[in-house]
Amino acid sequence: MSDAEGLQPGAMRVADDLRRRGVKGPFREFGVTTKSAADAAVALGCAVGAIASTLVFIVDEEPTVVLKSGAFRVDLERFRQLSGARSVRQASPDEVRAATGQVVGGVSPVGWPRPLTTYIDDALKEHERIWAACGSSHAVFCTTFEELCSLTDAVTATFR
Repeated sequence: MSDAEGLQPGAMRVADDLRRRGVKGPFREFGVTTKSAADAAVALGCAVGAIASTLVFIVDEEPTVVLKSGAFRVDLERFRQLSGARSVRQASPDEVRAATGQVVGGVSPVGWPRPLTTYIDDALKEHERIWAACGSSHAVFCTTFEELCSLTDAVTATFR
């Protein structure tokens, strides 16, 4: 495990963006994958619910992001109703990369080519410290619910 100075280039770009926005971290990169919430929780030694997974959905043909607790799945029908959409589906890996510039399993809540409508799971409020991907399937950063809301202008919602 290393701090921000040892991050790989993709993660370093995201960490630099986060630091410019006032995020203090810490930023961590692991020799093992943190691609899934369960993997990240094991690497960090924290509850899986404290992992903020960044998922991309196609909502009425527009990429939309959900920052959700690793402890829960997104109920697509509930999300469709919440968003007032006609259709909601999970984005393909190619659609995720096109929307965020990042790969599935390493999508950070920031650093995208353009702003995207973003929702945040209110279950993340239960954790004092939240960990999210840092633009790599091996890197994460520490934040809080309030900071993540501020960084993303996310709409708070219940997804479970």
